[in-house]
Amino acid sequence: MISPTWIDDGSEIEDPLGYGERAVKWLRRLKHPKNPAPGHPFQLDPWQERIVRRIYGPRHEDGTRVVRRVVLLLPRGNRKTSLAAGLTLLHLIGPERIPGGLTLSAASAREQAMELFQEAAMIIQHDRRLSKHLSVREYVSRIAFKSIGARYVAVASDGKVQHGKTPNVVIADELHAWEGRAGLRQWEALDSALVKVPGTLMIIASTSGRGQENLAWNQVEYAIKVQKGEIDDPATLPVIFMAEPGDDWSDEDLWFKVNPGLRHGYPDIMGFRDKAQKAEHSPFERDSFLQFNLNRWLDQSTSPFVEMRTYDEGAHEVDEDELEMVQEPCWIGVDLSKNEDLTAVVACWRDGDEGYQVKPYFFCPEDNLRKRGELHGVDYVTWAEEGFIIPTPGNVVDLAAVEDHIRELCARHSVREIAFDPTYGRHMMASLNDDGFPVTEFRQGWVTMAPAVKELERAILAGRFKHGGHPVLRWNFSNIQLRVDPAGNRSFHKGKSGDKIDGAVAAAMAVARAAADENGMVTAADWFTDDLWTA
Repeated sequence: MISPTWIDDGSEIEDPLGYGERAVKWLRRLKHPKNPAPGHPFQLDPWQERIVRRIYGPRHEDGTRVVRRVVLLLPRGNRKTSLAAGLTLLHLIGPERIPGGLTLSAASAREQAMELFQEAAMIIQHDRRLSKHLSVREYVSRIAFKSIGARYVAVASDGKVQHGKTPNVVIADELHAWEGRAGLRQWEALDSALVKVPGTLMIIASTSGRGQENLAWNQVEYAIKVQKGEIDDPATLPVIFMAEPGDDWSDEDLWFKVNPGLRHGYPDIMGFRDKAQKAEHSPFERDSFLQFNLNRWLDQSTSPFVEMRTYDEGAHEVDEDELEMVQEPCWIGVDLSKNEDLTAVVACWRDGDEGYQVKPYFFCPEDNLRKRGELHGVDYVTWAEEGFIIPTPGNVVDLAAVEDHIRELCARHSVREIAFDPTYGRHMMASLNDDGFPVTEFRQGWVTMAPAVKELERAILAGRFKHGGHPVLRWNFSNIQLRVDPAGNRSFHKGKSGDKIDGAVAAAMAVARAAADENGMVTAADWFTDDLWTA
């Protein structure tokens, strides 16, 4: 379980200029029409107050803010939107206001963006002290404090990208839902805009999401390291409440630890118990409970092949040079996908009697790296720069380069078989076969894939699948949806998202052929011996 230790330990929070105290006092003067208490006060419970003090209290000697980025990760029902609305008004008309200042809130879609906007608008419209100064224009999602030229605007990542704006404050709402190219571009525009003027503030307010190869996880992972003390970054304030894979999700003590509002009456504890009871009998309800009520970051797939924390246990180094030196038998799986996207080649070696180790190679057209990465919400460009993707010239995969790489692997290793699905691979198979390489067909139907999936699953669950922690291969595995036929056979499917699983498919093919271990075949390496060349 992850939670900030300072949230309830009573420790002193720096506030040399009194700005933290000033912010708390101002927020307490607000009214919230949904609060049934007399006078409808804006509820600021102790844990929320300490967050406000940590954001606005610490200052440098010159008075500038220390905290410039807040990562607030809370389960649903902990009144994250109300707190964000209060902070929005704090910067629009409260003591943090700046003449001509711009506060932007951004969400994945207009409907989500309007939630925070409408929360702020409701507070204004039910408080004469605010409404006489602020003009609310819902049809353009804008609230203005005309006398000083300050304004607040709500935008959506699926709308117009906010290039050219100079915000003083950005509130990124439910960042886990910012998907694909549109979400990434909006983030880049807003994040880069915060360096235009001094004293800016980014607040990421979100629940947990799925998958680790995306924009939201990149921000959350960094914040977790700051919260745990692994990274020293005073400018980042992580406020992460999150259950982890090893936690007992049915334990009510855990519920209270990751839901700081529960002790104050929200979310509803009876509703929690009802959801937990349903989760005992339904994997779908359990995933929903884990993600949204306990804030556990889940795997990408809604019906995962294996738990990714189990997969990650195989992130041990695969020493290809040593495997070459001892000429360990090798099997290769090839998944040739559409020409404009990833193609995967996975080399596999036996690791003892029950295990496997693999080395994946991914190919993508150089001209499409950024475009295809944005489409899938991952960073192909960085993966290519770090050597995890091999770019080929042009806007389609250079299959000649893929074939050359396979030939090079065969020259280095004792390759027993090169497995292809003939759907896309007939031409390359024929070319390699003509030169005597040990090519074999491996159709990706139920008959061949079901035992391959079973053997791969067995190895992963037993901790006997070593993959070196290759990030592209991990992403592929996290995208897998399982398809089951009436006989109970299983095969891989990428689901409606279209995210790539090519590396996982190629790995299954290679593992299946290694498991078959058909001895006595002429290996590809044999074709490079003097005897064969002179025969």
